[in-house]
Amino acid sequence: MRIFHDRRDAGRRLAACLGALRSERPVVVGLPRGGVPVAIEVAAALGAALDVIVVRKLGVPFQPELGMGAIGEDGVRVLNEDVVRLTGVGSAEIAEVEAHERVEIDRRARRFRGDRPPVPLAGRTVVVVDDGIATGGTARAAVEVARAHGARRVVLAVPVAPADTVAALRQVADEVICLESPAGFTAVGQWYEDFTQTSDNEVVRLLEEAATRVIDWDEEVRIPVGSVTLTGTLTVPAGAAGVVVFAHGSGSSRHSPRNRYVAQVLQDVGLATLLFDLLTPGEETERANVFDVQLLGTRLLTVTEWLRERSDTRDLPVGYFGASTGAAAALWAAAAPGSGVGAVVSRGGRPDLAGARLGEVDAPTLLIVGGRDDVVLELNRQAAGGLRGEHAVEVIPGATHLFEEPGALESAARLAADWFLDHLTR
Repeated sequence: MRIFHDRRDAGRRLAACLGALRSERPVVVGLPRGGVPVAIEVAAALGAALDVIVVRKLGVPFQPELGMGAIGEDGVRVLNEDVVRLTGVGSAEIAEVEAHERVEIDRRARRFRGDRPPVPLAGRTVVVVDDGIATGGTARAAVEVARAHGARRVVLAVPVAPADTVAALRQVADEVICLESPAGFTAVGQWYEDFTQTSDNEVVRLLEEAATRVIDWDEEVRIPVGSVTLTGTLTVPAGAAGVVVFAHGSGSSRHSPRNRYVAQVLQDVGLATLLFDLLTPGEETERANVFDVQLLGTRLLTVTEWLRERSDTRDLPVGYFGASTGAAAALWAAAAPGSGVGAVVSRGGRPDLAGARLGEVDAPTLLIVGGRDDVVLELNRQAAGGLRGEHAVEVIPGATHLFEEPGALESAARLAADWFLDHLTR
């Protein structure tokens, strides 16, 4: 009896049972090679990033089929202390076996990913996927390695495995999802109509395909700031390289099509974004609040600390994107001692309103101005001369203050994305 047509079919059917995990914003990792065609279907259904988890068993030197542990990337090593103790293997022998296997780990990782960095697992729910399990040795190692990389929760998901193996793996993983545990299990391939071997080239192609997908989640958030609560939209792509906080100016909001467009461009290159309103609706009616740079900057710092307390953003470098008076607030906040802001971008901003604090800004700062926005362009050029850290002024030819001309906003967004990627990922 065959259960699955091929690995992609198995992946689609497995994904149908994993929908509840989507709210956890998981990372999906496939065990190469056969687990990757299954995993890509799971990742697509969950809106998750796809990566491989490259593991190698550490075999006892005089009995290689007996595993004394496993290794993964970034120097991760998990040892079975009971096996080590019972076999009497010494530290020098373990190191020799590890050195040999680590060469293969590095080779495979480079082969499969190319120049792409691995997706960070720390603090995340990680779904480990294979095309099936027989004895469970490799799956167990993958779960342990994922946990050693800092995974908050590890879910093992497979289409088919023997019941006793599934029961044993539940002692290792936080959750095991297995579609079928048929009687008379002898090999994974017997339960597939097409179990053609997956090649290295196929793994590379699937990972490249998955990397082109835009993965994001929008979360409406409420941020307590002193006596008020600010509302915002937080979007964290899987494997985000940093988080950019938007500080808009007067007459704008987090719902502004211009801000949302720029945010989407940043998300497309793997940056998280927080669009929020620095003032409540009632406060916006007081014109003085809009130009109270200290008030706005102080709130921006509070919001930044809020991001650093969240599990999904606390380890991400922070950048500020400001427009109009929001740009002054961004620079005022970046100048605060210990702010830790990695980069600032201003679009049509008023950096001059940050006053003397410009000279205290260490964060690399990009000032983007429209070529036809004459007054603001001159103010930006003057403000640039007062910045202490690395800075640049980019002029978009033919653009006015709102960048409404064809291609103007696109150019500004691309400049911002390049600046943040360059400086937040150093």
